[in-house]
Amino acid sequence: MQITISNTFHDVCPKFIGGAILAEVKNSATTPELWTEIERIANVLRNNYTTDTIKEQSGIAATREAYRKAGKDPSRYRPACEQLARRILQGKDLYSIDQLVDFGNLVSLYCGYSTAMLDAEKILGEYITLGIGTSGEPYEGIGRGILNIENLPVYRDEEGGFATPTSDSVRTMISADTKRILLLINGYDGNEERLTDALNYAYEGLKRFVEVKGEVQKIKYTYG
Repeated sequence: MQITISNTFHDVCPKFIGGAILAEVKNSATTPELWTEIERIANVLRNNYTTDTIKEQSGIAATREAYRKAGKDPSRYRPACEQLARRILQGKDLYSIDQLVDFGNLVSLYCGYSTAMLDAEKILGEYITLGIGTSGEPYEGIGRGILNIENLPVYRDEEGGFATPTSDSVRTMISADTKRILLLINGYDGNEERLTDALNYAYEGLKRFVEVKGEVQKIKYTYG
């Protein structure tokens, strides 16, 4: 699988760096061990941020700035990484979905980057492009219905858009039957050290918290 950053996207987000992990897995209910780690990271956020200051976290601030440059209001189309962190800081409970979805949320909370946990077998073709959404482009977001992705960063396959920092698509969402995942980590702040740390955390965490059935592979992004 190859992920290419389009020239259009690079013009808007020149500092962006991304990383991805492809793995064969078995989905299940979330284990106590994973939930304990989620609570540990959530407490780190509670001790260091408020609902007012979380938007200053490096990854979130850079994602919001990328939205502005692309022409999207980051408060109206709030990045999922910020939505998740704000929920914790507002004192609300996190919902446990399943092992894979919860693990993707854990990685996002850990690094402050927007992540996407996707069913790789629902992605059409081996070539993925990261670009900018266009007017009228069809997209159904998980829990959001039809989403206007014009001027949003968007990953596309042969069929069209399937992941944005605001919401992943219904088309490639995780299910109980998911056997192969693609985990995307979006570093809009260009911090290579932070992205490498996030990738390593995700790589080791998959083997620690998820039932991995085969190879875990890191994928580098290329430029188009």
